[in-house]
Amino acid sequence: MAVAWWSIIPFVLLLGCIAVLPLIPATEKIWDRNLVKLTVALILGVPIAVWFVIGGAGSTVSHALVEYFQFIVLVGSLFVASGGIFLVGDIKATPKNNTIFLAVGGVLASFIGTTGAAMLLIRPILNTNQDRKHRTHTVVYTIFIVANCGGLLTPLGDPPLFLGMLRGVPFEWTFGLWPYWLFVNSLLLISFYALDRKMYAKEPAEALAKDAEYAPKLGLRGASELVYLAVIIIAVAFIPSIDMHAVESGHASLAQFVPWREIVMLAAALASFLFGDRGARFNLNKFTWTPILEVGALFIGIFLTMMPALAYLGQIAHRIPLNEISLFVFTGGSPRCSTMLRRM
Repeated sequence: MAVAWWSIIPFVLLLGCIAVLPLIPATEKIWDRNLVKLTVALILGVPIAVWFVIGGAGSTVSHALVEYFQFIVLVGSLFVASGGIFLVGDIKATPKNNTIFLAVGGVLASFIGTTGAAMLLIRPILNTNQDRKHRTHTVVYTIFIVANCGGLLTPLGDPPLFLGMLRGVPFEWTFGLWPYWLFVNSLLLISFYALDRKMYAKEPAEALAKDAEYAPKLGLRGASELVYLAVIIIAVAFIPSIDMHAVESGHASLAQFVPWREIVMLAAALASFLFGDRGARFNLNKFTWTPILEVGALFIGIFLTMMPALAYLGQIAHRIPLNEISLFVFTGGSPRCSTMLRRM
């Protein structure tokens, strides 16, 4: 199905809403509602889906919806399992300790997902730094490292990598990206350490004294949740899901119709929610469904509006004068993006 350049407008509009509306005072509170996000996503996405079905590209829509289901199950399962784990105790909020915190989060993000790692670490990081006056930069770098750049080493870490796996990229291929992961996260950690040292030197003496007053040993609440996280990781790596190619070709067996991987992940998430440490989940982590509902509301629109964007890119790709250097710059200087595109 051939598409025109203007077909990517809904995709651009949706990304623009996500980026801009939370920053405008007049729309900030309205956009904060998940129902509003879902409404905007469906208004932009559903007409695209209908257009593709009428145009004879219904298989593209079915692929997008199946991939959306697989993606939401993965992110949701990791979110639920990690939501039952809490790092109790306290440490001094020194630049060294904060940097170690973020480095650990950068590693965890690749194995329990950026959403799960952020869920697991944000409250301990906030609690550790609660007595400091200059701490905003720590949250910003947590977003950079734990919620973004840390999730490069496995398909569990970032949505594009997981979608790549769904489309045939081997699970272990991302392990080869470790030099890029190490380079980017090292730069972020070094710059954070330098900035945090500067901010730490500006801290009032009473704030540092209060921070050092009470420092109970670190411990882990809800350690049994690690078993459920391991089950989810193993399911992604080794258990097959629904085989859309076999289904569309009409040669699928009964087993190929069943999303075995997602069934196992949902079972692990359900067991985690029912039998995990409820104190760690609801009292310490203050677990709510709001973040994962937000992801679900936005990404249904992203998956649908992305269809013509990908189709148009496929039509013009051979005319774009890109080599490895220009591709690297074109993708924002991101090692992850340029490497993935060269692979594709």
